[in-house]
Amino acid sequence: MKQPETTVKQDVRAYLKRIGQEEAGKLDAALLFELQNSHLHTVPYENLDILNRQPLSLEIPDLLDKIVYRQRGGYCFELNALFGWLLRQLGYTVHDRMARFWRQEENVPPKRRHQVLKVEAEGDFYLVDVGVGGIVPRRPIRMIEGLEQVQGDECYKLERDAEFGWLLCELKHGSWEWIYSFTEEPQYAKDFIMPSFWCEHAEDSIFRQGAMLAVRTSSGRNTVAGEEFRIFDDNGVHAFVPKSEDEYKEALRKYFNIHLL
Repeated sequence: MKQPETTVKQDVRAYLKRIGQEEAGKLDAALLFELQNSHLHTVPYENLDILNRQPLSLEIPDLLDKIVYRQRGGYCFELNALFGWLLRQLGYTVHDRMARFWRQEENVPPKRRHQVLKVEAEGDFYLVDVGVGGIVPRRPIRMIEGLEQVQGDECYKLERDAEFGWLLCELKHGSWEWIYSFTEEPQYAKDFIMPSFWCEHAEDSIFRQGAMLAVRTSSGRNTVAGEEFRIFDDNGVHAFVPKSEDEYKEALRKYFNIHLL
């Protein structure tokens, strides 16, 4: 069912406010860069609903309720689906793609279990992704083969492979390593239902093994791996394990702005 236009406009304004953008400016690459960077600094990557056996929904009204109005986060199929919706409402041309996540993957080739966005801005195409818990580009990556793109102390590039398509690579310890790959096969909302269901329900899904949270900060990143909180800033890393459920919920509020009942 199509949402009324007035409701869509209200949802767009609420979403922009959620990521610290009072209004969208000129529809260009600079705005796209700003939106992705702001998103990664305000909306956490998190799998708490999967761990708590709360059913996920990839329907836009449900994602708006969870991420925008209830101030929660999500994982790739939730975050990139909703961010793609926002970009389309603003007027960008967005293409959904399915990716294979290679980083720290033991069973290769890995399953296609990650969603990314290909977005057109000012005549160029960009890889856009707000749905990864690890360190990935904080700004869109221009889709030009071999072009090295520095973002702070991180460096990325896209390569092409005859079998796996586009390869997002990161420069690590002097060598280039694959993060994920994706082809140009068009994907639609219904195509993400089955891989998301697998991530949510499969016994060997990493999303069911322990808590995974991450959000960028002005001085680094806040993360959770299992029970351990890790706060990265200019002074290094501060790691701790909450001693009680109340301390755990308080840490979620403090470091991720997640308010659990």
